[in-house]
Amino acid sequence: MVIPLSNKTARRIFLAKQGLSASPARAMGKPELLQLIHDLGFVQIDSISTVERAHNQILFSRNQTFRKEHLRQLLEEDRALFEHWTHDAAILPCAFYPYWKHKFRRSEAPMRKRWAKWHGEDFDKAFDETYTRIAENGAVLAREVKDADHKSGGWWQWHPSKKALEFFWHTGKLAISGRQNFQKIYDLSERVIPVAHREADRSHEEFIDWACHSALERLGFATHGEIAAFWALVSPEEARNWVSANRHQLEDVEIECEGGAKPRPSVALTGLSPNIEDWPEPPGRIRVLSPFDPLLRDRNRAERLFGFRYRIEVFVPEPKREYGYYVFPLLEGDRMIGRIDMKADRKLGTLNVARLWLEPKVRQSAGRMAKLDAELARIARFAGVDEIIYAPDWNPAL
Repeated sequence: MVIPLSNKTARRIFLAKQGLSASPARAMGKPELLQLIHDLGFVQIDSISTVERAHNQILFSRNQTFRKEHLRQLLEEDRALFEHWTHDAAILPCAFYPYWKHKFRRSEAPMRKRWAKWHGEDFDKAFDETYTRIAENGAVLAREVKDADHKSGGWWQWHPSKKALEFFWHTGKLAISGRQNFQKIYDLSERVIPVAHREADRSHEEFIDWACHSALERLGFATHGEIAAFWALVSPEEARNWVSANRHQLEDVEIECEGGAKPRPSVALTGLSPNIEDWPEPPGRIRVLSPFDPLLRDRNRAERLFGFRYRIEVFVPEPKREYGYYVFPLLEGDRMIGRIDMKADRKLGTLNVARLWLEPKVRQSAGRMAKLDAELARIARFAGVDEIIYAPDWNPAL
């Protein structure tokens, strides 16, 4: 039997799974922060800091008592979290490290082949020297091992030691022990990852089962392709085979899509309630999301569920941008209601709001604008600025 999920129910489920249904004002210490990241699975890292770093904003949008110092401590002192790669650079619980050992092994041969094509067959000639330096002298920044006379360009022109650092990090011999001005500090994995997690092993079967089951838990419902894409650990074929082999713990569901698109066949773990009353109603306040928020990471899924088409235009030439360089999505309750272009100027202590776009069917009421003002005030405090400045034409409806 196929269980139908209305669009509103599906949105409620996904928002709850993504940590956006609980009160954003609840008290959160380090244990609760670690649990939140565990429940999300990962938090993406990005270097752009238009208002705040992506990982900080992702966590703040879920809980506005979040403290950046707690995240640093969990990463660099408690070693309860580690940095590695899902579909992109991310922060993950160290409890997941045994499964990442399979990713390390899977990464090595393709990386060698790809990098040999980019950099030449002898691209790894400096690797042993770099590894030995870290083993004997301790953690390093990339700039500390850079060849003094090498002028580095883009990733295709990385100097040999930078290649070594990234290769050993992606394949598990090195780990990120911390960051300095957002630059990665590399050290031997045995000096960063707790021994219990580093030495634990999981069979291939356990790895596949965990990767698929844990992805489906965090998505609520998914196709085999969405299951595979969540962690980027397994192939779509492996996820398809897992679904076929685990029909006893799965149910077929059909997701009503926003905008009248054809319902989407998916699977869910047995026991997922199709009753909207069983899922919490998200807080009605407006929240500014990071462009890298996991709610929107799968752009096509977000469009099907919320009717919200979102693309990051950082790499789009300015004349061709539809909205702006780094535009933030706006969530109100269980709806995506628009986007806002803004930037923190820490030298002047201001949050500069350049432009607001509301979705076509979203009414610009006084109550809604008051909620937006309240959220921008919270964002300003979090970003460490004192004043919000609106551009003259920031709101076309005024």
